[in-house]
Amino acid sequence: MSSITLHRARTVLPVATPPIADGAVAVRDGRIVAVGTHDDLTAELGTAVGERHEWDGTLTPGLVNAHTHLQYTDMAAVGRGSYPSFETWALAFEQGYRVEHDWAASAAEGARQSIEGGTTAVAEIVTDPAAGSAVHDAGLHGIVFWEVFGFKRAGWEVDGRERVLAQLDALPSPPATGLSPHAIYSLDTDVFRSLQQLAEEQGVRLHIHAAESASEDEFARFGTGPLADRWRGLGHSDMQLLSAGGSGSGVVHYLDTVGVLTPHSHLAHGIYVDADDRALLRERGVSVALCPRSNAVIGLDAPPIAAYLREGNPIGVGTDSLSSSPSLHVLDDVAELHRLAQVQGYTGDDLHARLLHAATAGGARALGLGLGSGPAPSGFLAADARADLAVFDVASTSPRDALAELVESAPAAVATIVDGRTLWTAAPSTGSGNQGAGSGTQGADSGTRQNGTNR
Repeated sequence: MSSITLHRARTVLPVATPPIADGAVAVRDGRIVAVGTHDDLTAELGTAVGERHEWDGTLTPGLVNAHTHLQYTDMAAVGRGSYPSFETWALAFEQGYRVEHDWAASAAEGARQSIEGGTTAVAEIVTDPAAGSAVHDAGLHGIVFWEVFGFKRAGWEVDGRERVLAQLDALPSPPATGLSPHAIYSLDTDVFRSLQQLAEEQGVRLHIHAAESASEDEFARFGTGPLADRWRGLGHSDMQLLSAGGSGSGVVHYLDTVGVLTPHSHLAHGIYVDADDRALLRERGVSVALCPRSNAVIGLDAPPIAAYLREGNPIGVGTDSLSSSPSLHVLDDVAELHRLAQVQGYTGDDLHARLLHAATAGGARALGLGLGSGPAPSGFLAADARADLAVFDVASTSPRDALAELVESAPAAVATIVDGRTLWTAAPSTGSGNQGAGSGTQGADSGTRQNGTNR
């Protein structure tokens, strides 16, 4: 058995338990051995400790980006725009997508930026095979979801299942793989049902864009509105929802009727939802990844973060892609959610703790990596959990203030550690046997895209 590596920081935020002043996390063979004060762990572990790292900042579980498209990192020019509606952004996205891209290099750059922001696991959606290996190559945890887009019932019945299985099988593992039925307006109803059955057969999770725009809600209810008009104009008037004049219910309830709301699925965005929708998501055990900065760029409303918190919905935090967001740093979205929660009237004194939970344990739950998911859960610091850690440049000395600074100010990451191995550090830690590298170093659809955005 190898020796223990001890990571010490001014403040340790375990998430599952209260913050610790002058805390430490003991790691061996990629797992956490113990969490506590530095003095207590030093006395308890004694000579079993080999390497020691003293980090200047706050140590947390690694962040989990619960919704992103690293593939689109080189489409940041689109994300730097400002759009009055989802439809106008979608047109800009389409124009940017048609330009020739090196998707492998773009996704790899997205993975690099994610790691440098303290992220250790991602829910990555890919649409092109070349982007499929970036998460694997970077050494990140999470799920790479193959996005299924543009299938109508007739085409699916010909060879849809075989084509999707081939794309899924081509994704390297680890990490885990999954399926992403894109959205209610880009797939026929029967295709959604088939994808749920396929996911169950293959033992993989689903990740779906849902309730992102008001026009999507109108599309689901009545088969009308600007999004429906656009899809009819693209020649998709024979889609089941459009031909039937809508489902008569909103997006969340429609998804429930086709069987995709299960504890093995999670949604992205979840903006246009009411109390009944949120109650149904809780009943089905479905998490929602909130992406507030992306929503703002696209000209959408803010997610109802205060209601999600008050009602107890499981939530994660996502950055979305650089085609609709200013950065891939999860804490930037956490800070925006903090601001929005206050604007929306949330007054609980647990706001900082719950938003850090959303960015760590909440994201891990959404991806099926959390407590109860297996022998090495992620998203919190405790004995036997996976040793995925992040250190942030927090100046505050008291644990309470450090937590508030982390959530409100989105400080830069100092180090990112996955399975006990330092993937990246902005500066070396002090102490014996330094494992970190020097400054700024890092370690190791339908297949044919159709018109319309598959973000």
